[in-house]
Amino acid sequence: MTYRRGIDGGPWDESDPDVPSEDSDPGRTMNFGSLRLYVPEGVEVQVQADQGSGRITQLTLRDGESGMQLQPYASRKTGGMWPEVIDSLKSTINSSGGLVETAQGKFGLEVVAQVQANGESGGLQPARFVGVDGPRWFLRAVFMGKGARDQDAAVLLTQILTSVIVVRGGSAMAPGAPLVMNLPANTNTDQALPVNSPNLNPFARGPEITETR
Repeated sequence: MTYRRGIDGGPWDESDPDVPSEDSDPGRTMNFGSLRLYVPEGVEVQVQADQGSGRITQLTLRDGESGMQLQPYASRKTGGMWPEVIDSLKSTINSSGGLVETAQGKFGLEVVAQVQANGESGGLQPARFVGVDGPRWFLRAVFMGKGARDQDAAVLLTQILTSVIVVRGGSAMAPGAPLVMNLPANTNTDQALPVNSPNLNPFARGPEITETR
């Protein structure tokens, strides 16, 4: 199954003819530069960002006991990065002592896994990896917590994923290079984590910017 952007919904490219307009509900749309998201009420938006540049190194959305991390990347003109990413994920997870399998989902082939929890020895936590190939970009979403296994627990987060608009830009970038995400205007960076901070477990409270929409 190949996921069709703009037919089954998003994620969208900014050039898609039927891309949703921010004007329909600007108070619930957040602009991170390369990503624009429609965030339902009650969903927390957490970022780790460099205090100096305001560039985001990790974007996480939380709905109760479920979370979703988003990361956009540059891709080849021919697309098709997700099958390669699946192979890499399976190899990495297996070699680190995790458990991994693939399954069909709303967005096509997904990777369902038990992965080593950050900062813990011997502990595994569920994760579900979703990939969407767009024109010269690739978007990876990682569902965590209840939403990694229970589709009903990930309804709002999936809604956010289908609302995403990717702004690739016209600059030349190597395939696999992260697209730059910036903090929305007027966001306080006093509690942002520096770029060289470790990739923390998003469910472990620490210094962060948190906004509830």
